[in-house]
Amino acid sequence: MNNKGVKGKIITSIKRQIRQVQTEIKLLEKEMENRIKQHEQDLLSNLLSIPGIGKKTAIILIVCTNGFRSFENAKQLSAFFDLSPIKISSGSSIKGRSKISKKGNPLMRNYLFMCSFTACNKNKQCKDLYERIVSKGKSKKLALIAVTNKLLKQSFAIAKSGIRYQPEYKSLLCIQ
Repeated sequence: MNNKGVKGKIITSIKRQIRQVQTEIKLLEKEMENRIKQHEQDLLSNLLSIPGIGKKTAIILIVCTNGFRSFENAKQLSAFFDLSPIKISSGSSIKGRSKISKKGNPLMRNYLFMCSFTACNKNKQCKDLYERIVSKGKSKKLALIAVTNKLLKQSFAIAKSGIRYQPEYKSLLCIQ
């Protein structure tokens, strides 16, 4: 058998294995969704009421946070996913730039970042935050990371309060 025939068989075998793994992933995702619906249905539907949060993101949030029971406040949650900015400085340099550390769960951070694009269009608070940051001359990526953090804080508030997303909700802390 020549090299082309062997190469073709290897590629066919790899494609078959990839399809098998993808099928297994879909089965596991469905099982996870069923378990979440069985044990955390109210939390799932409340998270899905947030404009910008999709089903996969909501499920992964519930799984990664133990239904948000592992955190006392939104700051802890933001730090857990490494979405809160950290100051970077070196030696005697005092002018360090802030950035996220990226030590947390990259899958969750990626899902939330992707959700931030939708949230900028559909979620009034996120849209206002994005526009305010960009109008100050900051980068669009920085604004999207801030929106990601906002989505996480909204998710935490909804999980702890047990009520669905309310677009016109104003925190009592902001009114004072």
